Amino acid sequence: MLRIIVGAFLVLHGLVYLLYAGHSWRLFELADLAWPDDSWAFSRLLGMEALRALATVSCILAALGFVAGGAGVFAGWAGWRPVVVGAAAFSAVIFVLFWDGRLQKLPDQGWIGVLISAAILVTVLLRWPEFDF
Repeated sequence: MLRIIVGAFLVLHGLVYLLYAGHSWRLFELADLAWPDDSWAFSRLLGMEALRALATVSCILAALGFVAGGAGVFAGWAGWRPVVVGAAAFSAVIFVLFWDGRLQKLPDQGWIGVLISAAILVTVLLRWPEFDF
């Protein structure tokens, strides 16, 4: 049962990144979200199209990592751990880099996802040997 819960959680967490990818590429708009247009790290370095493309590709890579890790959990593949650790670390970093640098509307900037990814990272790293499904 724990295998199903963990695998489903990882896959669903990954699918949320596809929402951010679609929004950053402007395939659709999520509420009043301006993300990633005001990125503190990239908005002065890149044009708007390049910034959005980088955010889109980054979110797709994070999504693929979480979905692959979740699928690995479902399949009982021992290699799911490094995939999930990489996806969690990468996803947290990209949302910090694409953050607008302000403390307003943090949930709209992906900070809930950062907290979830950090919790996944800590849980997998600290309880690594106990997660043998």
